[in-house]
Amino acid sequence: MAQDATVTWLTQEAYDRLAAELEHLSTHGREEIAKRIEAAREEGDLKENGGYHAAKDEQGKQEARIRQLKGLLRTAEVGEAPQSSGVVETGTVITAIIAGDEETFLIGSREIAGDSELDVWSEQSPLGAAILGLKIGEKTSYTAPNGREIPVEITGVATWGGE
Repeated sequence: MAQDATVTWLTQEAYDRLAAELEHLSTHGREEIAKRIEAAREEGDLKENGGYHAAKDEQGKQEARIRQLKGLLRTAEVGEAPQSSGVVETGTVITAIIAGDEETFLIGSREIAGDSELDVWSEQSPLGAAILGLKIGEKTSYTAPNGREIPVEITGVATWGGE
C-alpha cells in the first residue's frame, strides 16, 4: 500500500464509479451545460442575465470536477481494501477515542466511501498522519489547526467493507 501523497488508494468499485462520472461529465455534462449557456445567452443582455451567470458558474465547477477526477484516476492505486491486521493503514476503518469522544471513520480518500455515511479522514490530514501505523491500544496526539493538542487512542481497526 503506497503512502505517497500523490497516490490515492481506491477500490475497483470506487474507481469504476469515478470513471463513469468522468465519462458522463466530459460528454453529456458538457453538452447539457453548453445548451443552458446558449439558451441563457439568447435571452439578451448578459450583464443582468442571472441564468447565464449561474450556468457559467456551474460550468466552472463542472470543469474543476473533471480536472479533479482526471488527476485522481491518473494517480489511483486500485486494489482490495487491506485486510485488517490491527494496524492503521489507508483503506481501514478506525475506531478511536479522540479528545474523549469515540469516533469511527475511514482512513483514505472521500472517494473511497462513495455514498457511505462514514466520516473519512485523509491520511495526509493531521489526524490521519498521526495515527498511520498505530496498533489497537496505542495512543498519540496531533496538533489541530487551531494549535490545540488533541489526544487519540486507537480502539479498533477493521477492514473496509464498502458500506
